[in-house]
Amino acid sequence: MTDDLCAPVRARRSGGRAAKVAVRAAPLAEGLRPVRAGLEGGQYRPLSEAGMARIHEAALEALEVIGLANAPQSGVDSMVAAGAVQGDDGRLRFPRALVEDMLAKAARDITLFGRDPRFDLQLSGARVHFGTAGAAVHVVDPRTGTYRDSTAQDLYDAARLAEHLDNVHFFQRAMVCRDVIDNFDMDINTLYACLAGTRKHVGTSFSDPSHVEGCFDLLHAVAGDEEQWRARPFVSNSNCFVVPPMKFAEESCTTMEACIRAGMPVLLLSAGQAGATSPAPIAATIVQAVAECLAGVVYVNAIAPGHPAIFGTWPFVSDLRTGSMSGGSAEQALLTAGCAQMHRFYGLPGGAAAGIADSKLPDMQAGWEQAISNVLAGLSGLNMVYESVGMHASLLGFCMESLVMGDDILGQVMRCVRGIDVSEDSVSLDTMKEVCLDGPGHYLGSEQTLRLMQTEYIYPAVGNRMSPKEWVEAGQPLLLDSATRRKDEILASAVSQIDPETDRRIRTRFNIHFH
Repeated sequence: MTDDLCAPVRARRSGGRAAKVAVRAAPLAEGLRPVRAGLEGGQYRPLSEAGMARIHEAALEALEVIGLANAPQSGVDSMVAAGAVQGDDGRLRFPRALVEDMLAKAARDITLFGRDPRFDLQLSGARVHFGTAGAAVHVVDPRTGTYRDSTAQDLYDAARLAEHLDNVHFFQRAMVCRDVIDNFDMDINTLYACLAGTRKHVGTSFSDPSHVEGCFDLLHAVAGDEEQWRARPFVSNSNCFVVPPMKFAEESCTTMEACIRAGMPVLLLSAGQAGATSPAPIAATIVQAVAECLAGVVYVNAIAPGHPAIFGTWPFVSDLRTGSMSGGSAEQALLTAGCAQMHRFYGLPGGAAAGIADSKLPDMQAGWEQAISNVLAGLSGLNMVYESVGMHASLLGFCMESLVMGDDILGQVMRCVRGIDVSEDSVSLDTMKEVCLDGPGHYLGSEQTLRLMQTEYIYPAVGNRMSPKEWVEAGQPLLLDSATRRKDEILASAVSQIDPETDRRIRTRFNIHFH
């Protein structure tokens, strides 16, 4: 076999390629895969140690001097009892000692569960996970270049795709079910479409605090009962508990309190927009986001010390010429990476947004916008990278084909996150000696090359690496063609992840809008 592999390339081209394809097709154990959820990032650090300390001090000062307004009375009572001070202006202010005390109580090294333990996410250190999020109101058709209203069926289909895309590690609601008019039905359909589509960890939100109880009835039905839900809560609440700048969102806070009591992890989401609802300087925007999320840490731990919460500094960038959002900008990438550093500064599980395309279609602009911000997010060690795939028009549109292509992007990103393995084996000269002194003068057929094909290298599922000649012979396939084909193949075979009897009971009780 070795002699054949070391024969001239032209003579063995077909057989050699077939052998390599066969090797790549063989399944790998999880620990041997070149990329996987939870690889350690942290190599990229746009903030110096002094810069992080300065941001921390500024955030503490903002909490002590400015504070936050508009907390619901229940939140005021809990935070004042813990040590917050309510002024005559109604604003809650947070002494440094209180913040430090609550940081000491805050949950670290948490696990976000999937319904299948294979999809559990370990949020510790600089471990990186990519997934979806957002509230797009349109679905993008890349063939016609048109936008249409998103539906519950679209959300279900996106979740089914995510279930089968290896580099999409979690699925948070990415679209609004605009065909569902009743707000309670919308919350139910949003939650159930995600759960029916994937067993990965799911993130959702609630449009009204009164809807939480009914949604938990659905969650308990999917889990088996309340006890099983509380043992492995597989859904987190994405909660915009603040309205920047420096105000609590009363209804969202009430929802957050209900979710905490019901055992659901929460994402403390601060989503200011630089130059509009947060300061224009990138550093100052991080200060405000950190201050708001530190207030969230106080809030959560005043109610339930150690409750799992994600430090969701999630600020966005504005194009200051127009005021419009520019999520695909280099400034957004820097902002997200800087936030990731602050998460690690506190040792808290953190999340932020990356991968947003301002481009309206999955074109070259979308590719560079998604790649740059996702690479920086991954290299910075961001635990949860939200909105990383599928999002266009600055979060207004979601594209299924882009979700599939984005899986390839995330695979390449995670390979960058993994970095270069330097070991005795990887720098050994034995193979070089065999090839250069006694062998054929190339490494194509060496045992080391074949052994590392799967574990050291990652290969795109839809990306095209053909030579121009091969590409012409194959009919000049376009990237969009390959993505569409893979999307259709997945959806043709992806079944509901809810057992039929549970699904029947849920559909009998709730008004479900997808099939």
